Amino acid sequence: MQGTGILFSEMTPPSGREDAFHAWYDEEHIPLRMAVPGFLSGQRYAATEGEPQGFLAVYEMTDLSALRSAAYGVVKNQPSERTRDMLRNVSGFTRYLAREMSVQRKPEQGGAALDAALLYAVFFQVPEDRLAEFDAWYEQDHVPLLMESPDWLMVRRFAITDGEPVPFNRLALHYLGSMDAMSSPAREKARATPWRAKLAAEPWFKGSYKVFARHGARQTGLVA
Repeated sequence: MQGTGILFSEMTPPSGREDAFHAWYDEEHIPLRMAVPGFLSGQRYAATEGEPQGFLAVYEMTDLSALRSAAYGVVKNQPSERTRDMLRNVSGFTRYLAREMSVQRKPEQGGAALDAALLYAVFFQVPEDRLAEFDAWYEQDHVPLLMESPDWLMVRRFAITDGEPVPFNRLALHYLGSMDAMSSPAREKARATPWRAKLAAEPWFKGSYKVFARHGARQTGLVA
């Protein structure tokens, strides 16, 4: 159910139509994509902060080529009236396509880490000439220290190939067993290293951070 490409998309339901939004998402929006070859699974999440509450879907694909298929073109370009109506009325829309660069997980977790209770998403817009050092810091310094927390189950890093509304180019998805991870000694340690301090002093080092709680069951595709 875990692939090397993801589609990360947020929406906030129209006020007073939350039930209709969830029914549409669960009964039509995700199932149509799960019928497209190359789509492995889709999991929804609810933002843990913000009012009104926003919702996220992360679609796992074998790779990003699934989005170039004729089958996906039909789903994307020939929406039903129900879909057109809902998309006209949602807000807080984001859509990012990303290619997996690396995965670090606790060995005992295996594939179960993908269904962690919480998803902590971290976006960065890194200058091209700083990408090599940023990636090295995240892989070699930051993630290993975070993983010292028993509640830090897995970290996946992605190169964003396309997205809106902000032109981020790096995404890290942190799969957490509980919110305790966010206040753990391991996280404090990871945020206090000399390497991080060096990068944090640069004007571009301003990440976008959001925690989501798993919402509903994972839906799987034809080739899962």
